[in-house]
Amino acid sequence: MVSLNENLRTLRKKLQLTQDEFAQKLGIKRSLVGAYEEGRAEPRAELLQKMAVLFGVSMESLIGTDLTKSDPKPPVSFNRGRDVLVVTVDQHRKENIEFVPVKASAGYLSGYADPEYVKELPRFNLPILKQGTYRAFEIKGDSMLPLMPGSIVVGEYVEKLNDIKSGKTYILVTQHEGVVYKRVFNYLEENGKFFLVSDNRQYAPYQIDGEDVLEAWSAKAYISVQFPEVEAKPDVSVDQLASVVLDLQKELFQLKSEKNQKK
Repeated sequence: MVSLNENLRTLRKKLQLTQDEFAQKLGIKRSLVGAYEEGRAEPRAELLQKMAVLFGVSMESLIGTDLTKSDPKPPVSFNRGRDVLVVTVDQHRKENIEFVPVKASAGYLSGYADPEYVKELPRFNLPILKQGTYRAFEIKGDSMLPLMPGSIVVGEYVEKLNDIKSGKTYILVTQHEGVVYKRVFNYLEENGKFFLVSDNRQYAPYQIDGEDVLEAWSAKAYISVQFPEVEAKPDVSVDQLASVVLDLQKELFQLKSEKNQKK
């Protein structure tokens, strides 16, 4: 059985930190560290996230994997090991879907790896999605029609750049282009670049360097208050509907008559 308190104690010692030094890095009292390591108390979700970042492991591993018998795995990282993915969890320790509206996209570029910033984002859950790490982004502009401006695209976290599949749609968080939602073609092995294409052909495709990508999220669902417009078919007249009903009534009467005759 996995013991959170033993994981905390083991990883702290591997970092060669005293309880007091560990407490200072977390901004808590030393007595709390002692309580956590002795199993007398459990840290809140936000504090667990800070601990996971400090230890260089995922929060899921910290809670659900025995890390006392082997070296912890390296942090789940996308940008060449520089940053650890930050998530929030609900009261059942299930990961939330954090929502990044358009007005927050600029701030997200500098705050995506900051637990304090991420926990301030709006968050929700979608039961229809399988277990995983998701984030939602509001898209702007009409470059990806028929998805309308203001639609919310929910993406699943992509751990490695090479896992991006050509022709699929992704939300890319980039240093120079900001947050973009495009159809991506992967040419990393050839020239270290991605080719980004809009579904609205009025927008020209362009390239970005793989090194420019901070995060990538594979599009899995979208939410919109605008329904797609469909060309209306000619209305059926009242006379036509009446004729159909009469025909059905006649067929039903004939079936009943045949059934009674067989009796």
